[in-house]
Amino acid sequence: MKKKSGFTLVEIMIVVMIIGLLAAIAIPGFANARRTAQKNACIENLRQINGAVQQYLMAQQTTNMPPSISPGLDVYFQNQAPTNGPGGGTYTLPGTGNGVPTCALTAEGHVLDS
Repeated sequence: MKKKSGFTLVEIMIVVMIIGLLAAIAIPGFANARRTAQKNACIENLRQINGAVQQYLMAQQTTNMPPSISPGLDVYFQNQAPTNGPGGGTYTLPGTGNGVPTCALTAEGHVLDS
C-alpha cells in the first residue's frame, strides 16, 4: 500500500484561520499609515502654498491679501499649484473663501489649514 501525502482539511483550515487573523491585524495598520501619509502630504503642500503666498506678498510689497490672488500665485508655484489633495481631497488657495489655504481630506472629512 502506498501512503498518500498531503494536508488534511483541519490543517488547511488552521492555516486559513491564521492568515485571516494576520490580515485582520495588518489591514487597520495600513489604513492608519495611509491616512498619516495623506495628512503629512497636505501639511507639506500647505507649507509650500504659504511660502508662495509670502513670496507673492513680498514681490507686491504689501501685507494685504488682494481678493483674487490665485492667478498671480502661479508664477511662485512654477505653474504647478496644487489643486487636488491626497486621497481625492481638494485645496482651497488664497484669494478664495477666507483667504487661508486649506486642504480637505475627503476620506476623513477633515480640513487642514495653514
